[in-house]
Amino acid sequence: MTWMSFDAALPVIFMALMGVSMLIYVISDGYDLGVGILMQRATAAEKDVMVASIGPFWDANETWLVLGVGILLIAFPRAHAVVLGKLYLPVTLMLIGLTLRGVAFDFRVKARDTHKQTWDRLFFAGSLIASVSQGWMLGRYVSGFGTGWNFPVFAAAIALALPMAYVLMGATWLVMKTEGELQERAIGWARAAWAPMVGGMVLISMATPWVSPTVRERWFALPEIIALMAIPLMTGVALLAVRGLLNSRVVRGPACWLPFALLIAVFVLGFLGLAYSIYPFVVIGQLTIWQAASSPEALKVILFGVCISVPAIAGYTVFSYRVFRGKTGELKYA
Repeated sequence: MTWMSFDAALPVIFMALMGVSMLIYVISDGYDLGVGILMQRATAAEKDVMVASIGPFWDANETWLVLGVGILLIAFPRAHAVVLGKLYLPVTLMLIGLTLRGVAFDFRVKARDTHKQTWDRLFFAGSLIASVSQGWMLGRYVSGFGTGWNFPVFAAAIALALPMAYVLMGATWLVMKTEGELQERAIGWARAAWAPMVGGMVLISMATPWVSPTVRERWFALPEIIALMAIPLMTGVALLAVRGLLNSRVVRGPACWLPFALLIAVFVLGFLGLAYSIYPFVVIGQLTIWQAASSPEALKVILFGVCISVPAIAGYTVFSYRVFRGKTGELKYA
């Protein structure tokens, strides 16, 4: 067996760190984007509880996005130039959406009742814009920024499917964090979002090999396809379990956390499938991780900073979720 040298392994380490950072961002900010989208369906009192449920977490969740993009910039500068060059407009729209969310979240605190609805609408709009933009970016990235009519159609399909996934995540988050009438409504929202999310996931999974020869070659070769079947099978079992729980009484009691946990597992499985599909590329069909990486000397310096910053971010994240665990109470401002 031939072992990779440390210098050659450094790009792999940074690619893994970037991937895990983006996965944590999609899961953590995904549910609060979903809550933001669902706010249009809630009463004024329910909106306050929904905001309180994500209040201690939503801003810190975006730290993982900053970390992932920062690693792309400093560890893979050539890939950063390609990706941001191709995705300049959707990245701009995503940032506008995230900015709208931040402004609306803070201003609704001090707004009069007559203006509070406006900030709630802007929070919804920012959440939806950010979600759709992220879906479009994912679709273009997975397809290797290909040209032709089918590539924008594929990206548009993911731009519609990802917000539904976020809505389902947000609804199950509310099932876990709330009680009473709002919890009942959240269960209904989750049921309504389940079928579109699953249908979109199935169609996109079928279309991905069509738009990406790299993915097609990876997934439909023997004997790899036999081992890889575990990913869609486990995903299907988890999604069916979510649906079954939403139809049962146990989700209103001690098992209220289980649908949310199962959806996290679905996202993790999707991430593993994506990682297998694109490795060793940073940009599919264009740049491998070694072609796009900074010099080994630069990566060693960057790794030193990462060894300090990543544990700090992870520790703060774990601490905040531990402190604010349990059901959400009445919204209060100091």
